[in-house]
Amino acid sequence: MSAFRTVPANTAGRDLAVGDIHGHFDRLQQALDRAGFDPGVDRLFSVGDLIDRGPDSARVLEWLDLPWFHAVQGNHEALAITHARGGHVDLRMYRSAGGAWFLDLPQKEQARIADRLEALPVAMQVQTAFGAVGLIHADSPFATWQQLQESLENDDPQVREVCQWSRRRLRAEDASLIEGIDAVVVGHTPVGTPRVLGNVWHLDTAGWSSGFFSLLNIASLTLVTPAT
Repeated sequence: MSAFRTVPANTAGRDLAVGDIHGHFDRLQQALDRAGFDPGVDRLFSVGDLIDRGPDSARVLEWLDLPWFHAVQGNHEALAITHARGGHVDLRMYRSAGGAWFLDLPQKEQARIADRLEALPVAMQVQTAFGAVGLIHADSPFATWQQLQESLENDDPQVREVCQWSRRRLRAEDASLIEGIDAVVVGHTPVGTPRVLGNVWHLDTAGWSSGFFSLLNIASLTLVTPAT
């Protein structure tokens, strides 16, 4: 599967984006219910980190089977894939970051989950009635969306790493635009409330911890859930 995926516009309902989930699918469902999410016409887009830390991580394949749920790979998906493929992962770090549920699975089950996670793109572009919105987990190393797309389609591992691990933009308070895309939605670094730097929305408001899940209507770029 390509590391970059384009998704056509939703002509029937809303497209919502959410920050990191980290195995709290029940809590996410409650947020969707409060927002009046209609799985018959609406779609939900995740910026990754579906797994680890929360009690429902093993349900990740159940959610990935839902026709209205779409996700990119986060760094926690990358850790699971790397481990299942025999790559080097600091196991102490991974356990402390919530990966024990995965590490304790039989190898065959790890491989089955990794297969599905590996099929997820690193970046996604969603068309809307008002333009295009991008989703990546952490950050873009480029000032243009086209550069990011081309690099991921060429499977550049360094670009993939930045997309999944970097916290540079938020730490630097970088408000420059990513050109060639109307907005980009990211997670990875928890924020108290959604933050916009340039045209980049930081949406991980720690719904998996002591915060709340923020849901962003990506066509109108408006929040549809209160900070509760």
